[in-house]
Amino acid sequence: MNILWLSHLIPYPPKGGVLQRSYNMIKELSKYHDVHLLAFNQKDLIGPFYPSIDDALSDSKKNLSKFCNEVYFFDIPSDKNKLTKLWLAFRSVFTKEPYNINWLKSKKFEHFLESYLKNTSFDFVVFDTISLILYFDLCSDIPSALDHHNIESHMLIRRATKEDNFLKRWYFKQEGQRLKRYEKKFCPNYSFNFTCSSVDSQRLRELSPKSTVETIPNGVDISYFYPWESTKDQDQTKSLIFAGTLSWYPNTEAVLFIAQKIWPLLKQEAPDVVIDIIGANPPPQIQQYAEQDPKFRVHGLVDDLRAMINSATVYICPIFDGGGTKLKILDALAMGKAIIATRLACEGIEVTNGLDVLFAETPEEFATGVVELFSNTSARKRLGHNARKLAEEKYSYTFIGKSLSVAIEKHSK
Repeated sequence: MNILWLSHLIPYPPKGGVLQRSYNMIKELSKYHDVHLLAFNQKDLIGPFYPSIDDALSDSKKNLSKFCNEVYFFDIPSDKNKLTKLWLAFRSVFTKEPYNINWLKSKKFEHFLESYLKNTSFDFVVFDTISLILYFDLCSDIPSALDHHNIESHMLIRRATKEDNFLKRWYFKQEGQRLKRYEKKFCPNYSFNFTCSSVDSQRLRELSPKSTVETIPNGVDISYFYPWESTKDQDQTKSLIFAGTLSWYPNTEAVLFIAQKIWPLLKQEAPDVVIDIIGANPPPQIQQYAEQDPKFRVHGLVDDLRAMINSATVYICPIFDGGGTKLKILDALAMGKAIIATRLACEGIEVTNGLDVLFAETPEEFATGVVELFSNTSARKRLGHNARKLAEEKYSYTFIGKSLSVAIEKHSK
């Protein structure tokens, strides 16, 4: 089949949740079909990995072209200046149109897509986010699917309940309600919708009962993320790691929770503990903790995340917000690490508390669990062994990509 994949981002390099999912889905799908990629350039996502945006675009196109028939990138008009985005956000308050829909409006993209569809015959179209429904009418005569990395309305409404600032809380709630109406109205137009977890599939079915919904879970490249032979005796070390884009609010919240709530308790029980915080764009409120304590290490991006995960004794993940499934958890599972995390961090992933992950919700539970894993080698190794086994059996992108291919073939008829 000839498949057109429309994306709100350039899915390269595959570092970070949304980039990993889109990259691996496209790569696996290309084993069974011809894939053509049209992608918007979110400079903040790919920029940190390269010396310049030109380098980023050139390298991304070269690597994506290894398995895509054609690759085209497009700038986002609303990225030109902050005032444009502020205007779109302000305008959404007085209209029924969500900001999350209008920020990808582009005449250049629209005209290119219209011409591309006239000159190339496609059997199926994948929309990689609800923000791209602006362009559905151009493809309405072709079977299509809508990918939900999160149920966006649910994520915004939940974020509103945790926001202290009144104006932000009000805005997030209103934007969430606007998106909810769009999801209910437009999701049924697609041949099928696919989410990354059974939890999100159920949420989508409840808010849009007429929609056809499939679960295509997030996964991990188990040939890339795998247990390494340790170069040091982890029984003699007490180290933690947290990884994720640090400007993304659930990750920012998680690191601040570690620094403000968990870290003081851990220092009392294990004075020699160290933690490595890995991820792009660490904000000042996170960096300040590294400046105050040399054992609280904030690295930004690193060349090879696997080396950092491998050297850590325990993977810690106190995520309290966000949707979808957390690919950071899948990476850690695949590397056979002992993980301590909130239930929300593992939402949509079929883990079992005490078997392949350890759940914690409060600072005290995290501190107690971490100290126990530091001292109990057999428990730590058992969790890690079971974690890797789970990743191999249920979350390899090889199997997940095949599932997406089967779903597309089923719904293209």
